Amino acid sequence: MVVEAGRAETLPPHDIDAEEAVIASLLVDSEAIYKVAPRLKSEDFFREKNAWVYDACRALWDRSESLNQITVAHELARRNRLEDVGGAAYLSRLVTDLPTSVGVESYAKDVVECALRRRLISTCGAIAADAYQSPDLVDKILARAETMMAAVRQADSVQDFVHIRELLTGYLESAEAGVGAVASAVRAITTGFMDLDTLLTTGLKRGDLVVVAARPSLGKTSLVLNFAKSASERQSATVAFFSIEMAAEQLVQRMLAMESGVDSARLAFGQHSERDERRITQALGVLSDFPIYFDDSAMLTVAEMRAKARRLQLERGLDLVVIDYLQLMQSGARNENRVQEVSYVSRSLKQLARDLDVPVVACSQLSRAAESRHNNVPQLSDLRESGSIEQDADVVMFIYREDKYVSREDWQRQHPDRPTDGYPAGITQIVLAKHRNGPTGTIHLRFREKIARFEDLLVRQPEEWEEEPPPEFEPEP
Repeated sequence: MVVEAGRAETLPPHDIDAEEAVIASLLVDSEAIYKVAPRLKSEDFFREKNAWVYDACRALWDRSESLNQITVAHELARRNRLEDVGGAAYLSRLVTDLPTSVGVESYAKDVVECALRRRLISTCGAIAADAYQSPDLVDKILARAETMMAAVRQADSVQDFVHIRELLTGYLESAEAGVGAVASAVRAITTGFMDLDTLLTTGLKRGDLVVVAARPSLGKTSLVLNFAKSASERQSATVAFFSIEMAAEQLVQRMLAMESGVDSARLAFGQHSERDERRITQALGVLSDFPIYFDDSAMLTVAEMRAKARRLQLERGLDLVVIDYLQLMQSGARNENRVQEVSYVSRSLKQLARDLDVPVVACSQLSRAAESRHNNVPQLSDLRESGSIEQDADVVMFIYREDKYVSREDWQRQHPDRPTDGYPAGITQIVLAKHRNGPTGTIHLRFREKIARFEDLLVRQPEEWEEEPPPEFEPEP
């Protein structure tokens, strides 16, 4: 941190050398931005012209254009900022002084830390002024102070990937107390379901955008968790799972129920029998070795997700990206209506799949149109908020469960010739409505809702699992 001599009382904390080192690193190595973009913002720079240059770098990166000294100079000129920053000569000097990007993360960390110190100073000044001047009771002043400090803390908080082992640590400790990688060489990622992999012609293809769509509470999250678990378990595939709706701990709880066969409600409340604890302990050991990384940032933009996924790929390899769910993502652009924003997100996800050469599986909500039709099976036109999802996706699969729309009694009246025990409880249709490079069709899975687990219909479950399987279901021809 640099503070000029004799001016320590007037100049807030800053480090101009670190700021220039960050800019120089981006100019000489376009890959360096993936290491700093998730945390470093233009407002973190103390010197305004460095913030302008960083903004130009981010703009080029957001548009997937080349990032180098020449393109940044052109972008600054387009913004009428090139002469303000010192012209092309300033950029040339930065590259001459630091011709390597080694250490860029450390430089960025220094810039962010100085910015945080400046925010703290500003916030503390505002708190002091409030304490001097406000006629309110101390409790109210304290409440406002806590809110302001929390805002500073939140501004510095950056959610990053967490390995499944870290999320399972709490469960492992509870179980022990009695209270409770290199990228793979595979070209297709198996879903773990025989009929679905067959229909997809061996599985999820690299470079494809796969949309899993359904109405709420039909099992979208559980299905993509099954995909992630199967890919890691069977192929040692590295998975990046972005959850915008649910906390990572909740997702891991579902995976633990899925692997152990213990009701997720009992896991949540710690109501474990001795047999449950044995199964949970065994499942913990299995899941902890899976190369699955969770990110549950609540306000995730396309650019942030791309940076995080790219960094994970560089550091540990990457085979599958899962997003839950598409409509909750933010484009990061301004002045767009919701349809334009969702269109931008879907196009960006397709581009991400191609750039990273991995399948990108994105959950999507459906409109209510299916519920107003006599036949409730979803159609492509039901995709919510944007027709571009259908256009951009290589694969669109819908989840449909008849037992969610028809009661046992109504079903029996509609099928008087079928056995009374033929009601399709938990039987799920996976409707492959679009398949750019293969056939479409429908396959059937069994969904055990209590343990968030999808299964092939013919899979025989361990006898120790308490949940009785529903009768076999033969789809009508």
